[in-house]
Amino acid sequence: MPLHPKPKAWERATVRTTISPMTQSPAPPRKALSDIMDPSWARALEPVEPVIRRMGDFLRQEHAQGHATLPSSGNIFRAFQLPVSNVKILIVGQDPYPTPGHPVGLSFCVAPDVDPIPGSLRNIYKELMDDVHVPAPPNGDLTPWVEQGVMLLNRSLTVRAGAPNSHQNKGWEQVTEQAIRTLDSRTDRQGQPLPLVAILWGRNAQSLEPLLPHAEIIKSAHPSPLSASRGFFGSRPFSRANAYLEQQGAAPVNWDLSQGHQG
Repeated sequence: MPLHPKPKAWERATVRTTISPMTQSPAPPRKALSDIMDPSWARALEPVEPVIRRMGDFLRQEHAQGHATLPSSGNIFRAFQLPVSNVKILIVGQDPYPTPGHPVGLSFCVAPDVDPIPGSLRNIYKELMDDVHVPAPPNGDLTPWVEQGVMLLNRSLTVRAGAPNSHQNKGWEQVTEQAIRTLDSRTDRQGQPLPLVAILWGRNAQSLEPLLPHAEIIKSAHPSPLSASRGFFGSRPFSRANAYLEQQGAAPVNWDLSQGHQG
């Protein structure tokens, strides 16, 4: 009999599993920024890419601890699908709606099938109809505005479900402030600032005004049901934004949402 008997099959398998790292699946490669947003934004946000990666790790920790986060992963960077050069109006929100099924990655916007629409958006629509005299929108989909160059950007791009402001000061602000600086710094071939109107509702958004020295600023109280009566109603942001655009030689936005979005 040999001094070292041949290992049984299960013993050989155990040895191979123990000593061979190749039996573990490699981690999937991280997506390039250009895979999750327009290439112009991928270039503009390159300085804060490490922050974006850290926020990805943060969201994975949230999920590992049993917390649902919003919006869905495919919509986190939806605001950045609009190319940098196409933006002419910026509307800043605080963070996504914390109600599952509501946030879609665009500030204040919800999917067409959401009913009833959130209170802030109802108040936006009331002011919209009073200001520019358009018919009542059929739902909460604001993508026809986006298609005309309106960027709907939340300062924080995610939220824990059911917990407003839960991802505030976790890192997203560094990303969105870089985006806002990018918009304000755009120039034409003669070095003149490109047309930009920033609509800042509430103190959170208005704290960004120093980052927008070249933009026309429209500011008022937030459209939330808690504050809309303290200066949002009657502020006429939509007609004023179009007037500023025309002064800067840009085409005005058709704010009418009554036909809905067909895309």
